[in-house]
Amino acid sequence: MTPVSPSYEPSSGGSGARIIGRATSSGGPGPACMLADTLIGDKVISSDGKDVGKIDDIMLDVRGGRIAYAVLSCGGFLGMGDKLLAVPWEALILDTDEKCFRLDATEDRIKSASGFDKDHWPAMADSQWGHGADQYKPPL
Repeated sequence: MTPVSPSYEPSSGGSGARIIGRATSSGGPGPACMLADTLIGDKVISSDGKDVGKIDDIMLDVRGGRIAYAVLSCGGFLGMGDKLLAVPWEALILDTDEKCFRLDATEDRIKSASGFDKDHWPAMADSQWGHGADQYKPPL
């Protein structure tokens, strides 16, 4: 599939997730440009090395043309009672060696964060809500 714009160049940093590891692109997708559904279900590791959940969904900022949030599913058992957290995309680090995402927050911080459940999503386009979700953004 060819890009819509002939001048398209993959992002080299800035507002996206960082990538660590030895994997390089072999002419196909990844790791700098990947299908969203290949990331769903990837585990998320906290800064203290704990498996804190998995990527449940990816939210797009349609007007801005970017990924806004990854929805992290944590807690619960077999999908029951999971708490969902919206994590800004740029707060995640894709670890290609371990095939997971890393988040610079401790397990305790993630577990104590207020989240939402699958039947009661917040108004993610609301700027007031966004300020709370931005707690995971890395410092500039």
